[in-house]
Amino acid sequence: MGKIEVIGLGAGDINQLPLGLYRKLTAGKNTIYTRTADHPVVSALKQEGLQFASFDRVYEENQQFDEVYEQIVNELVEAAQEEAVVYAVPGHPMLAEKTVQLLLQHEDVEVEVAGGQSYLDDLFTTLRIDPIEGFQFVDGTSFQREELTYRQHLVFCQVYDAFIASEVKLTLLEDLPHDHPVTIVEAAGSEQERIITIPLEELDHTVELSNLTSVYVPPASEDLLHHTFSRLREVIATLRAPGGCPWDRAQTHESLREYVIEEAYELIDAIDNEDDENIIEELGDILLQVMLHSQIGEDDGYFTVDDVIRTVTDKMIHRHPHVFADTQADTVSDVYKNWEELKKEEKGETRTSALDGVPARLPALAKAFKLQKKAAKVGFQWEKTHDVWAKLEEELQEVREAIAAEEQEEIEKEFGDVLFVLANLARYYKINPEIALNRFNSKFVSRFSYIEKQFQNEGKDTATASLEEMDALWNQAKERE
Repeated sequence: MGKIEVIGLGAGDINQLPLGLYRKLTAGKNTIYTRTADHPVVSALKQEGLQFASFDRVYEENQQFDEVYEQIVNELVEAAQEEAVVYAVPGHPMLAEKTVQLLLQHEDVEVEVAGGQSYLDDLFTTLRIDPIEGFQFVDGTSFQREELTYRQHLVFCQVYDAFIASEVKLTLLEDLPHDHPVTIVEAAGSEQERIITIPLEELDHTVELSNLTSVYVPPASEDLLHHTFSRLREVIATLRAPGGCPWDRAQTHESLREYVIEEAYELIDAIDNEDDENIIEELGDILLQVMLHSQIGEDDGYFTVDDVIRTVTDKMIHRHPHVFADTQADTVSDVYKNWEELKKEEKGETRTSALDGVPARLPALAKAFKLQKKAAKVGFQWEKTHDVWAKLEEELQEVREAIAAEEQEEIEKEFGDVLFVLANLARYYKINPEIALNRFNSKFVSRFSYIEKQFQNEGKDTATASLEEMDALWNQAKERE
């Protein structure tokens, strides 16, 4: 098995290199491998006659950083099979050095980490920050936006060229204003130390970057974090806390029920109107209901929003084994089938009827649709749509007979039968009757409002207008659509 000794070159010049590491580097006769030759210690040691083989070329040969690191590791392991290898990296080997982490995980090579000086102490001193206040250290070449915590001191390392600086800038601009101050620190603690604070928007085109460059983002104020979940949670908790809003403090799960329904319908209206701005607002109102109910649960000591999120996350992973496991689902129908089977598994024996699980307070038309969907899953449905149409004709005839007999209660019952069949017919054509009827309700309001406006413009009263006049304007409104 080959052996690789990893040595950290520190973050500054050769004067910062510990004597023991200097001796290790200068004692050997073999070529020293280094991730990059762009480092002041490498330059100084070259002047003393040491030979270095850098991997700078690998960065030019690959498009992705992961590919770069993999190739470096593979070449080092291959070289180590022939002779012991010394591998020098910037800074400390155990600080933001992906190649070292990959080497430590490799089974075909023994890795010894000889240490090195971390630049973090000098960085904290230069920036005059105390990491105990909260500190996040991020690799500029490999991070996700959702990982960033703007309430803490935030430092990006590995920002060694304009491309990486641009990626960092564009990500930060998703959350911070263009003039948010960022500080660029070069060679912290060395004689070449340079520090400059600039607006975020200038990060990738105003300064020279190198392997010794870090970017510091100071903690953001609360008013810049209103788009974050943690800030929303704080606001809701404050509203419900002693000294908060009397209305919010007085709410219960029961008192908020009507608002959940109301906000859901307002969202549907926004979707039907294809109004993106309003969709955003109405989704926010629905999220507000979730947060209020979750805060009530937390205040009462029963559950928190974390429990709500954990439950839905577990459910989504469990019910999508074709995404998160090895189950096959090539069509939408396959997904539905898997979903229902997993749903039964989750519910266990708690449901004794195929119709269980339909909300009692669901609007009647939507409830009829839901009931028939559930019955159909166990085979209780007509095979062909013409049978449903025939059933509709049968129910209409029974309505006519009840009307002829002037039996009011019977008329109501038969109308219920007709509506139930219509809901079932909608299901056969994959139409949600509640949404379909709501769409026409909106259409009716729009057309009737047009009629009223036209009469108003002519100084007429709709109450005295004839049906023919109103019908003509109705057709005009229909044509305008």
